[in-house]
Amino acid sequence: MLTASLEMMRTHSFLRVLLWSSVLYVVHMTPSQKRTNKHSHSERITGLSENDGKTLHRTKRGWMWNQFFLLEEYTGPDTQYVGKLHTDQDKGDGNLKYILTGDGAGSLFIIDENTGDIHAAKKLDREEKSLYVLRAKAIDRKTGRQVEPESEFIIKIHDINDNEPKFTKDMYTASIPEMSGVGTSVIQVTATDADDANYGNSAKVVYSILQGQPYFSVDPETGIIKTALPDMSRENREQYQVVIQAKDMGGQMGGLSGTTTVNITLTDVNDNPPRFPQSSYQFSSPESAPPGTPLGRIKANDPDVGENAEIEYSISNGDGSDMFDIITDKDTQEGIITVKKHLDFENKVLYTLKVEASNTHPDPRFLQLGPFKDTAFVKISVEDIDEPPVFSRPWYLIEVDEDAKEGSIIGRVVAQDPDIAKNAIKYSVDRHTDLDRIFNIYSGNGSLFLSKPLDREETPWHNITVIATEINNPKQSSQIPVFIRILDINDHAPEFANYYETFVCENAKAGQLIQTVSAIDKDQPPRGHRFFFELVPEFAVHPNFSVVDNKDNTAGIMTRRNGYSRSKTSTYLLPIIIFDNDYPIQSSTGTLTIRVCACDSRGNMQSCSAEALLLPAGLSTGALVAILLCIIILLIVLFTALKRQRKKEPLIISKDDVRDNIVTYNDEGGGEEDTQAFDIGTLRNPEAREESKMRRDVIPDTIFQIRRTAPLWENIDVQDFIHRRLKENDSDPAAPPYDSLATYAYEGNDSIANSLSSLESLTTEGNQDYDYLSDWGPRFKKLADMYVEFMSVFLDK
Repeated sequence: MLTASLEMMRTHSFLRVLLWSSVLYVVHMTPSQKRTNKHSHSERITGLSENDGKTLHRTKRGWMWNQFFLLEEYTGPDTQYVGKLHTDQDKGDGNLKYILTGDGAGSLFIIDENTGDIHAAKKLDREEKSLYVLRAKAIDRKTGRQVEPESEFIIKIHDINDNEPKFTKDMYTASIPEMSGVGTSVIQVTATDADDANYGNSAKVVYSILQGQPYFSVDPETGIIKTALPDMSRENREQYQVVIQAKDMGGQMGGLSGTTTVNITLTDVNDNPPRFPQSSYQFSSPESAPPGTPLGRIKANDPDVGENAEIEYSISNGDGSDMFDIITDKDTQEGIITVKKHLDFENKVLYTLKVEASNTHPDPRFLQLGPFKDTAFVKISVEDIDEPPVFSRPWYLIEVDEDAKEGSIIGRVVAQDPDIAKNAIKYSVDRHTDLDRIFNIYSGNGSLFLSKPLDREETPWHNITVIATEINNPKQSSQIPVFIRILDINDHAPEFANYYETFVCENAKAGQLIQTVSAIDKDQPPRGHRFFFELVPEFAVHPNFSVVDNKDNTAGIMTRRNGYSRSKTSTYLLPIIIFDNDYPIQSSTGTLTIRVCACDSRGNMQSCSAEALLLPAGLSTGALVAILLCIIILLIVLFTALKRQRKKEPLIISKDDVRDNIVTYNDEGGGEEDTQAFDIGTLRNPEAREESKMRRDVIPDTIFQIRRTAPLWENIDVQDFIHRRLKENDSDPAAPPYDSLATYAYEGNDSIANSLSSLESLTTEGNQDYDYLSDWGPRFKKLADMYVEFMSVFLDK
């Protein structure tokens, strides 16, 4: 059997503990078996087995550990002896080796492998670790086999009082309202002790107060700090510093202790009323001070702070309560005396006010201490100054008819000097407010009169400023606004409100409304506008249209017949007279233009122009636009071509100069029987031109003689004649530098039927042979007969 001894250290003595081993037996099933406790290594029990008759052996544990104890914080010169391991197998010959494993084995706990002695190599701290679990075994050095099964044991560290109590905070801060009762809880402090609370009194803490008496106390067990004195006043003392001690060992001597500081502040309550430092105050004010002018400040003292010291000032009584006011400055808690109304030295010189200061947040718990308000008297004296004139009204309103004559008086303003001297006043108009100088004023009495005529429709209101100035002291002046309203006179006639584009459909029926007209009037009658519409007397019964007054300042234009035709009349003019109902009655005539238009079956206008009648009915607007563009382009092209081909033509010298003269008669010829229409002889005889005519394309002061041409033969061919004239024009040095048009009327080569006209009839007086006309055939027989008859008459003449 293996035994071990554990040496445990207490405060003054050592205790040797012998650990007993428990032996486990293998018990046979026979009832006669008994438990033995002999110290032999093994005991053989002989018995027969029912199965094989083998011999059974009983084995037993060599060791079993109990819980060991070891003191912490050992300070001896040698290592602390824990105990000794030993087994019955150990013969002392050194064949066995003891091994220790588990918590701290080899570092905190070391074992002599030969003897089994266990020592604590270091100082142990229960607060770091209070329990160690170790395992021990013994092995044979030669075989390396265990001679005993491994066993587990526990080493528990016993506590000593080596830790003082510690507070959770180094410093506490707390507050409590002033005037609190005795025993009012302030704050709870807590201290903890790291020692074992289950072993002795090392961790039992007791609280006590070291500093802060007699104002506060502390509960020794809970650490709750309470007030110890009644009615502590913040105004007397606001801050307190309390030192609390926590001591272990139940507060006994030898126990360890720790301290903490608690800063306690008394918070304010409204337990003090405001108080004026003096009973009366005196201020002065000039009588010209405008309302709102501050005159001075007063202050009531309140030892409280925050909202408990907020004060509201008011005027509770006095003969100046309606002339002065007091407001509270929230930042400084002062009362500011201000002017409420205009002062007048001539009316009153001295005012007395009773001012009251009261807390805005009184505490009901302290109302029994007295009223939380105070009063003081304020005297205010008024100083006399030279004041500007004062008008009898703050503003003036004057109404005048717009037809008032120039120079007529429209109203009057009145001002006077408020001072005792009663200086004379003169009046004037501020021209910055009357740039057109429509109004003027008599400087002596303030009467306003007109300088120019008025027009309400242009300016219905005039706002001017009148200035009143003391004659002896021009610096003293005042101004007053004067509002002048121009009253309306019916001087404008009504007229159409808009320009109306009126049309009537060609297929319109009689009695159909085609237009509603209205009127406007620049005048503004007091009863509102009322207009009347009717046709002018000349058109009182218009055959085409009528005017129906709708009695609501509008009139309807009605048709009076069925159907209208654009081809006959495309536009109708309908004059309408418009009357108003004011005095004097004004009227005007407005002419309504009514176009006749083509409409669809629903009365929608399609076209109103007369030219639209010539256009195909099936053409759309796009097609009409395209056609119009094409026409414009053709005109441009034609104009460009004519401009390029045109030469500068000479001015007409004579109406008989057939080269460049085109004669327009604007009448129709007499047919073939008219033989006086044109004399072809002029074309044949160029000598017949007037000799005295000059060309119109030459500057008058430079006269060019017309170059004469050689006489032509009497029977020259027309084609040769034209060619000659063309050549002459091309080689003429007097020809103008611009293009000209010469017409020679060449008919071309002879036809098979020959010419119908007899150009040589002028020079041949013999009888003409018309038999060749029969060769034309029956289709031209009628023409031939007419030609023969014509020529006969022509030759006779």
